Amino acid sequence: MGVVNILSGFGPIAGAAIASHMKINKISFTGSTAVGKSILKASADSNLKKVSLELGGKSPNIIFADFDLDQVVKWAHMGIFDNSGQSCSAGSRVYVEDSIYDKFINKFKEYVLNIKIGDPFHHDTYQGPQISLQQFNKIMSYIETGKKEGATLLLGGERHGDQGYFIKPTIFTNVNEEMKIMQEEIFGPVVSVSKFKTIEEVIEKAHLTKYGLAAAVFTNDITRAIKISNELKAGTVWVNCYNLFDANAPFGGYKESGMGRELGKYALDQYTQVKTVQINLGIQM
Repeated sequence: MGVVNILSGFGPIAGAAIASHMKINKISFTGSTAVGKSILKASADSNLKKVSLELGGKSPNIIFADFDLDQVVKWAHMGIFDNSGQSCSAGSRVYVEDSIYDKFINKFKEYVLNIKIGDPFHHDTYQGPQISLQQFNKIMSYIETGKKEGATLLLGGERHGDQGYFIKPTIFTNVNEEMKIMQEEIFGPVVSVSKFKTIEEVIEKAHLTKYGLAAAVFTNDITRAIKISNELKAGTVWVNCYNLFDANAPFGGYKESGMGRELGKYALDQYTQVKTVQINLGIQM
């Protein structure tokens, strides 16, 4: 066996074999919450192997009126549509202070319309296809559910072109926290935008999901940014940016977004064990 070994295969076969193997003592998994739970069960049923999980998210992106609107539109776009929306930390719930809500919506829509979708090997392409037909169909079913539940489809919601698994960037408005598109991870280019009035209101809304992977706050008020960052139940909170990572900064989630951390010194805890050795050097009873 080498230092790094690549074993390819689908989850129900290769993944299940790894999770239940009696000679594997550590698993680090990145993926859906449902699969993470199955890995924990397999660990319990086998050798109690150590498990760290980086799972799903439904991350809130909170935008206050005092931040530069043109900049925040770019960050909000990148936060959800980067990697065709296929990101566990995607800012799929955008909360905008009510005094700038209409201006944000207009600028956000205009910006999204000018982004090129197509071949990811072309230098001017921003958004490529979804990873598979299965994922394409799943995303489209969420879009249909959003419309049926009464959300307003502001933009997109359709296939892009007639080849490949491309989906137009999709924006929903007039949403509420009970809607499926506000509760479940879509893992695609679909964002829901709503408004808020107070800090207390937006923090309460941010917490109304089972996830807690990431969040963002856009404001020029550093005191407010720190207050909200401290109160948000999320493993990572970005202030005036989104999806910026550093190898020294631990990454992982609260609640059903996972357990353990990747990156930074905290990641080493997942791969080490603490041992106590006590030696009697002649002490007599």
